[in-house]
Amino acid sequence: MSEHERIVELSRNVGTVANRKLKSINAITHEMRILALNALIEASRAGSAGVGFAVVANEVKSVSHRITDISLQMSRDLASSITDLNKVGQNMMVQLEEAKGQRLRDLSTNMIDIIDRNLYERSCDVRWWATDGAVVEALESADESKRAFASERLGVILNSYTVYLDLWIADLEGNVIASGRPNLYSAAIGSNVAGEAWFQDAVATASGDHYAAQDIEVAPLLASQQVATYSTAVREGGRADGKVIGALGIFFDWGTQAAAVVNAVRLTPQEKALTRCMLVDKEGRIIASSDGKGILRDTFVIRKSSATAKADFYTSADGTSVGFAETPGYETYPGLGWYGIVEQRLHQGG
Repeated sequence: MSEHERIVELSRNVGTVANRKLKSINAITHEMRILALNALIEASRAGSAGVGFAVVANEVKSVSHRITDISLQMSRDLASSITDLNKVGQNMMVQLEEAKGQRLRDLSTNMIDIIDRNLYERSCDVRWWATDGAVVEALESADESKRAFASERLGVILNSYTVYLDLWIADLEGNVIASGRPNLYSAAIGSNVAGEAWFQDAVATASGDHYAAQDIEVAPLLASQQVATYSTAVREGGRADGKVIGALGIFFDWGTQAAAVVNAVRLTPQEKALTRCMLVDKEGRIIASSDGKGILRDTFVIRKSSATAKADFYTSADGTSVGFAETPGYETYPGLGWYGIVEQRLHQGG
């Protein structure tokens, strides 16, 4: 229970205790009035001998009335103060929820922004490496030594760019002729990728300034690991307007890199036990999750206040708070319609 919730709870407890005690006081004063009435009746029966007793009875009756008046006034004052205290506590809780929601939204925005900036670099890498002399020569010539050198060249790139699983060069028929890690992924060279979306989109690019990006998938030839694939056409002479002679596909190590992003969201130790950070694609498919559950299998439905909402937050019926943000893109990378989502429960295990 938060401090704000504790304030509201305490104000309710104070009201309950006060009402119970006031009822007890009223019950006692009622008994006093009855006793005073009985005393007056007995005093009247006693005649002159009961005059003094009647005076005392009247005083008791007067005191009971004054106590009743004080009790009523206290009840009104307490009720007003407790009502105000409840309102203050409720307002504080609303403000707290608002601040919490805004924070979750901001964390989601930061998370998807990191991904966008990262993938923007991938879009730059593939266009740059497609102009590499070794890559171009491997496709312009059937010389096996040049293809072997291209594989070596891709291997050098991979040693510097550790975020990739592999880089492939495919000819116009879709045959993979070079790979940066032929010893690790031996099935790559010689395989045919003509039916793969990344290859088809690459050879269909209008110029060397364009590239293709695919949604996250599992790559069987890369030990069934999760990949984000970027590709572009390789062109004669490495020129942006050159004739297409093949394609370069680069396979971003999505599983490892995405896990690092969703697990690096800045949460307190208490929040970590209650929070799930996710990335979902445009179809709502979970493509990364800090708890490792449902990846590439489950979907998450975002409850938007409007169809055009890009970043917002809301609270579910069970009290779970959700902040989300749609990919804004970065520089020349428009994004793929993905979302960053931070889901925070009220209680552990909820």
